[in-house]
Amino acid sequence: MKLDILYEDKYLIACIKPCGVPAQGDKTNDLDMVSLVRDHIFDNNDSDEEPYVAVIHRLDKPVGGIMLFAKDKDTAAKLSDMLQDNEIVKYYQAVITGELPDDFGTFEDYLLTDSKTGTTRVVPKGTKGAKIAKLSYELLDEFETDDGPLSYVLVELLTGRHHQIRCQMASHGAPIWGDQRYNPAFSKAKDQAKKGKNMKGGSGHAPGKKGRNASDKAGIGLYFSRMEFDHPVTNEHIVLKAEPEGKAFQAIELEEDFD
Repeated sequence: MKLDILYEDKYLIACIKPCGVPAQGDKTNDLDMVSLVRDHIFDNNDSDEEPYVAVIHRLDKPVGGIMLFAKDKDTAAKLSDMLQDNEIVKYYQAVITGELPDDFGTFEDYLLTDSKTGTTRVVPKGTKGAKIAKLSYELLDEFETDDGPLSYVLVELLTGRHHQIRCQMASHGAPIWGDQRYNPAFSKAKDQAKKGKNMKGGSGHAPGKKGRNASDKAGIGLYFSRMEFDHPVTNEHIVLKAEPEGKAFQAIELEEDFD
């Protein structure tokens, strides 16, 4: 698979992670972004040493969009500090199946991740191990489809927690399209598909839920589409943009730009 590179210099590289491709190597042994970036750097360098590649931020496997990597430890440390200090602006585009309370808003919750199940939930403030999570959103458009109403939303991620956007949006009644972990409509379809596979001659498709059993490769309705930051070495102001891909975004008419 060829890398779709948005920006590259001797300090860092930004590229597109397709839906369904893991950010790093996992138990599936699928081709991952770190390996792709490392191979790209190796093929374009004169050195025979294995290149240094640091992941600055992660994207869930079914989420596509911009990924940023550092090529040396000093740049990695600077970018990580910038991320912690909210000096890197992060915008996602989302397709949701619920309704938002307002056209504009901010969600502030406390999230707790279950290490055994890999899922995150909203918990009361003061819960042991919980971390504060913040995001802001803007409703861009609404659509009627055969499967029901959809909303097209721009999300600014203000903190970076595990499954943050997916968990927070679902907890506020606006789950992400195709999300089998946090959207009840899709998780039900997933369960039905599993039952179908266990039945003799079962196809594995959920009856009456065509298009609702989204796979990792098809992606969910969430895409990291814009990133802004000042280069940690050159101080150049960098703006990275990516057009959303995946089944959810094919069902709606995308806005032209978000400047």
